Amino acid sequence: MIYTILEMQYKENVEMKSMVEMQREVDEYIGQFKTGYFSPLANLARLTEEVGELAREINHTYGEKKKKDSEEANTIKAELGDNLFVLLCLANSMGIDMTESFNETMEKFNTRDKNRFERK
Repeated sequence: MIYTILEMQYKENVEMKSMVEMQREVDEYIGQFKTGYFSPLANLARLTEEVGELAREINHTYGEKKKKDSEEANTIKAELGDNLFVLLCLANSMGIDMTESFNETMEKFNTRDKNRFERK
C-alpha cells in the first residue's frame, strides 16, 4: 500500500522533517566523532552495502527466498532508513544540498518524461 505523507505522519504520529533538517541532524550526529565523515568513496561503498541489504529484505518479503529462522528480523522500513542515512552522509561529505538536488531531479523528470507514460 502506498501512503501519502500526511497518512504516514498520522499513522506513525511522528514529526515530519524537511530534507534540510535531516541533513543537519546527520551532520550533528557525525560531528560528535573525531573521524567525521568517511570519504565519498567509502560512503559509496557503504551505500552499496545498504542497497544490498534493502534488496535482501525486499526479496524476503516479496520474493521466493524466505528468511532462515536464524536470520535477523530486519524490515524494509529499517533498511530504507539506513540507506537514507548513508545517502545523507555522502551528500553532506561533498557539500551537496539534497533539497536542491531533488528539486532539480523532479524538474528533469517532469520535463523529460512529461508525455512518456499514459496518465490516469
